[in-house]
Amino acid sequence: MSPLSLSLVVLAAFIHATWNLLSKRAAAAGAAFVFASNVIALVLYLPWVGWVLAHNAPSWSLPVAFCLVLSAILHLGYNLCLQRGYQVADLSVVYPIARGTGPLLSSVGAFILLRETPSAQGILGLLAVVAGIGFITTQGDLSAFRRPRGLDGLRWGTATGSLIAGYTVVDGYCVKMLGIHPVVLDWLSNLLRFFMLAPVVLSNWSRAKEKMKGHWWLAFWVGVLSPLSYILVLSAIEMGAPLSLVAPAREMSMMVGALFGMLILGERVTAWRVVGCAILIGGVILLGSAKA
Repeated sequence: MSPLSLSLVVLAAFIHATWNLLSKRAAAAGAAFVFASNVIALVLYLPWVGWVLAHNAPSWSLPVAFCLVLSAILHLGYNLCLQRGYQVADLSVVYPIARGTGPLLSSVGAFILLRETPSAQGILGLLAVVAGIGFITTQGDLSAFRRPRGLDGLRWGTATGSLIAGYTVVDGYCVKMLGIHPVVLDWLSNLLRFFMLAPVVLSNWSRAKEKMKGHWWLAFWVGVLSPLSYILVLSAIEMGAPLSLVAPAREMSMMVGALFGMLILGERVTAWRVVGCAILIGGVILLGSAKA
């Protein structure tokens, strides 16, 4: 992975952790929040998409259409699962599990579908990233997942991570194999999600507005930051970065989330988290210098 590609992925990790913190604060709004941030993203990114289409129109085909629909379904499921997980469990449980499950499954998908073969250093980096996530998540205390709320977080986090793996492989295929521009892919996927979610939310608009009270600014910033973080990742893939290395490198957002918890939310700093962050950083460095 080139230094520029790695820089894009690292920046995306910071942005991703930020919008997830915002989403957690609006967890009670549920599907209404997902719909609102979706609409905001469609409006804000339309000029960029228009410019890209005017200068680099994609070649439309049945495989392209199929990938776009599949991407939209997976992303919608991801957003709804994530928001539901934040309703029933803590951010520090759902987010790490979701981000930890995703790279394992997406890397396997990349090996099988995209025929990527990482070096031994890349595999070691992947394992280090996952190990670091494990230390940060559990903090050496697996009993947390035996409590009712911890178990809920495990279930929803795993479901979310599975969807992350699915859309990472599908979108990587769209960008690398079908040549769809990352901005266009993300925006069209958002557009399809709008039509899928609109009937559900608009059927009881008064209830949706009630749930969104006090959350509109959060929805605005999630609408700005969520597409941007993913566009940066897709751009790294488009530049030639192997999906099997990009997927786990993205999980640096776990380290960022832990730091946010320590510095912004005042969470207790433990030796387990420090060790986990150190291992995670080492894994990202290994991935960045590995050649697939």
